[in-house]
Amino acid sequence: MPIRRLTTDDAPAYRELRLRALREHPQAFTSDWEEASTRPPEESRERLAAVGVLFWGAFDEGGALVGMVGLECTSRAKERHKAKVVAMYVSREAAGRGLGRELLQALVLHARSIGLSDLVLTVTEGNSSALRLYREAGFAAFGTEPRAIVVQGIPHAKVHMHLHLT
Repeated sequence: MPIRRLTTDDAPAYRELRLRALREHPQAFTSDWEEASTRPPEESRERLAAVGVLFWGAFDEGGALVGMVGLECTSRAKERHKAKVVAMYVSREAAGRGLGRELLQALVLHARSIGLSDLVLTVTEGNSSALRLYREAGFAAFGTEPRAIVVQGIPHAKVHMHLHLT
């Protein structure tokens, strides 16, 4: 399945997949489906056009977006060496094909190519498939934030992970 950077032309598909991810796995994301679903569709286009925010997508044989991952860079001088991996999601019907690994590899290759030395991310404690994916890519946990998010009254911890690229 092709992996490529998303553009503003992909905004409708990106919005649809993002909302699906938030609805199906509310404990996996800090963003909330109820909030995100009320935002105007134009906001998705703006996010894909934003400076310092890049997304990659995986597309099925029919051209549908079935997976995504984002890289959020910072403009703050003391933090320009690192970026945050965000919004990793592969749809249920496309799971098990290595798309998460491929998406993450594309992001890491790009991060290296622009001179980043460090990547960070968070993953909900107990999400064993995501933790395994990130560990296999070389990320190491460096702490856990208890009660990082609360979903339907239930608190969930977030594991903080780091990858040194150089």
